[in-house]
Amino acid sequence: MQKTDRRSILSVIILICIALAMRLYASGAGTVESSYTSGIYPYISSFLRRLWGSVPFSVGDVLYGFLFFFALWKGAQRLSRLRKEKLPRFRPKITWLKTFNFFLLVYIIFNVLWGLNYDRKGIHYQMNFQREAYSKEDVININNVLLQQVNISKEALLRQGISYPSTKDLLIQTNHAFAAASKKYPFLSYSNPSVKPSLFNFIGNYFGFSGYYNPFTGEAQVNTDIPPFLQPYVNCHEISHQLGYAKENEANFAGYIVATASGDSLFMYSAYFDLFLYANRNLYRTDSVAAKKFSALLHPGVKKDIETLKAYYKKYENPAEPVFRWAYGKYLEANDQPLGMTTYSEVVADVIAWHKKYGQPGG
Repeated sequence: MQKTDRRSILSVIILICIALAMRLYASGAGTVESSYTSGIYPYISSFLRRLWGSVPFSVGDVLYGFLFFFALWKGAQRLSRLRKEKLPRFRPKITWLKTFNFFLLVYIIFNVLWGLNYDRKGIHYQMNFQREAYSKEDVININNVLLQQVNISKEALLRQGISYPSTKDLLIQTNHAFAAASKKYPFLSYSNPSVKPSLFNFIGNYFGFSGYYNPFTGEAQVNTDIPPFLQPYVNCHEISHQLGYAKENEANFAGYIVATASGDSLFMYSAYFDLFLYANRNLYRTDSVAAKKFSALLHPGVKKDIETLKAYYKKYENPAEPVFRWAYGKYLEANDQPLGMTTYSEVVADVIAWHKKYGQPGG
C-alpha cells in the first residue's frame, strides 16, 4: 500500500469519527439549543456576516460558481487522461477515497458553521408554545383571520400610496423590521446585515427558488426577480435562517412574526399574503368549496397580485423545476424535515397554535 493510500484511509477514518461524534452530540436537542445555537453559533454567524457583509456581491454565489466550473474542469481532465492512459494506471479506489474525504469534510464544516441548528429545540421552545394536531375548523378559522389581515394590510398600502422601494432600501427596512420585533422578542435581534441579491436569479426563476442561505459564507441571497410584494417576507425568511432557524417552517414562522410585528405595511402585507396562500391551499385539500369562498372575499388588489404571481410562475415553467424540487425535498428529508418541500407549508400549524394561545397572529 502506497503512502498516499494510507494517508487517505487514515483521513477517512478520522473524519468519520468526527462526523459520528457530531451526530451523537446533535441527538440532544437541549444541548444543541443551549451550547451551540445560543452559545457558539451567534459568534460564528456574526463573524461571517462581518467578514462578507460589506462586499457588494454574493461571495457565496461566486464560490459556488467557481466550484461548479472547477468540477467540470477536473471531470474533463480526468476523462481526457483516461482516454490517453492505459486503464491499469487509473486508480479508482484512491479517487473514491479522496472524493469521500472531500464530502465528509464539507459535511463537518456545514454542521459546524450552521447545520447543527437543524437539531435544536427551535422557535416553539423560545416562544413557549407547542404545535399540535389541528382540525378542519382550525384551518377554516385561520383562513378567516388571515383573510381579514391581508385585506386590511392591502387597503392600508393603497390608502397610504406606498410604493415598493429599491432592493437596497428594502434591505434597510428589513433591518428596521427586525429591530422592532427584537424589542418584544430579543432572540430575533439581528446585526451586521449580510443580505444580497442572488447572482443566479435567472436560474432561480426556472428552478423555483425565491431565496437561499449560504452556510459557508453566512450570506442570505434573495431572488430579486420575484414579484416585489413577496420580497419583504422572503428577506425576513432568509435572515431567520441566519439567526439559526434552519428548518423551513421555523424560518417561515420567525419571518412571519418579524414582518407582522414590524408595523410596516409592506412587510405585514407580504407576510399575510404568503400565509393566506399557504392556509388556503391547506384548506383546499379538505374542502375546496370553503377555500374558494375565502379566495372570493379577497380585496381586488390582492386578487391582482395573485394573478401576477401566477403569471410569473407560468412564464418560467420548465421540466427541470420538478427535478430540482424533488432533489431539494430529499435534502430537507435528510435534515430532520420528513415532509420534504411540504415543510414550508407546515408554518400553517405554527400560526394556528400561536393564534390559539396568544390571539391574533404575530402577537
